[in-house]
Amino acid sequence: MLKLNIIAEDKYSKARTGFFETDRGKVETPIFMPVGTQGTVKAVNNYYLEKEIKAQIVLSNTYHLYLRPGVEILESAGGLHRFMNWNKPILTDSGGYQIFSLTELRKLNDNGVEFRSHLDGSKHFFTPEKVIQIQRSIGSDIMMVLDECAPYPCDYKYASDSVRLTNNWALLNKKAFIDSKPKYGFKQFLFGIVQGSVFKDLRKISVEKLMEISFDSYAIGGLAVGEPIEQMYEIIDYTTDFLPIDRPRYLMGVGRPENILKAISLGIDMFDCVMPTRNARNAYIFTWNGTLSMRNAKYKSDFKPLDESCSCYTCMNYSRAYLRHLFVAEEILALELASIHNLYFYLDLVSKVREQLKLGTFNNWSKKIINQLTLKN
Repeated sequence: MLKLNIIAEDKYSKARTGFFETDRGKVETPIFMPVGTQGTVKAVNNYYLEKEIKAQIVLSNTYHLYLRPGVEILESAGGLHRFMNWNKPILTDSGGYQIFSLTELRKLNDNGVEFRSHLDGSKHFFTPEKVIQIQRSIGSDIMMVLDECAPYPCDYKYASDSVRLTNNWALLNKKAFIDSKPKYGFKQFLFGIVQGSVFKDLRKISVEKLMEISFDSYAIGGLAVGEPIEQMYEIIDYTTDFLPIDRPRYLMGVGRPENILKAISLGIDMFDCVMPTRNARNAYIFTWNGTLSMRNAKYKSDFKPLDESCSCYTCMNYSRAYLRHLFVAEEILALELASIHNLYFYLDLVSKVREQLKLGTFNNWSKKIINQLTLKN
């Protein structure tokens, strides 16, 4: 199992801080994982990612890496870590969500999922066993099982069938994991994924089956796919009650900074989301006082940093006026500077959460910060 060593817990919520260890390093929780889908965090080089942003772990994607550069290239390179020159932990999603998004190009059955590549339309078939083999070739430190992410809304029968399929695949994933070995000498962990849409009894069934199979830890999937935000929180709160206390709990694909703070209070330890980098590339900047749109004309002669409370490379060296100029002029540097800031902000946010939990002041602090984050600029 992947043990979570808990250092401090909040008296008023399920929030906790701690750490887990992999062969490639320790990860402090709560943690946000920058998304490097294709073996790179978009617009940010690894020097800034490690030294400036202080990322402890990144996420890559099995589906995309399988399509390109392909398993053969990854194995020839000695795995993804060497290929992308990243020496810290990597988590790989199984590609289930990406295949889910190919609604018209996929077919599901008990053995796996047939899909057509979004690149060239070529036909492929992922079995649970194949997904494990690909992640062995990638060499990720944390591997995810193949699952089916039910759409929202869906009826109870669809969600129930999806849970049955996901849990059956999970059993095959676990067997393939046991029957295979890491290729590069580093231990790999396997997470099960809880599904069940917005139906509480299905979420409970999913957790119970996954824990019966026994995984190194567990993730909550199938949320932030269109359901009302309060319903998402309700399902997180309900589901974490059934997950082991001594394992890191991973909420997949969430979300905005205020969503992360709320989910931490509901017992979540790990997060990933494309939002900080995607928003950065579209000139939307996260700050401690809400978001900024850097194409707004009011920043044309604003020589303050993006966020006066931020110590990132961008804020320490450049102004809002300069960043707006770069976006208006369509200069590539705009994407890098904005992405550095947004990722730094997310990692700084969870770092401050860890500090507040150790001080015993998380509850009041988080309420205050959520109010600040949702201010309109």
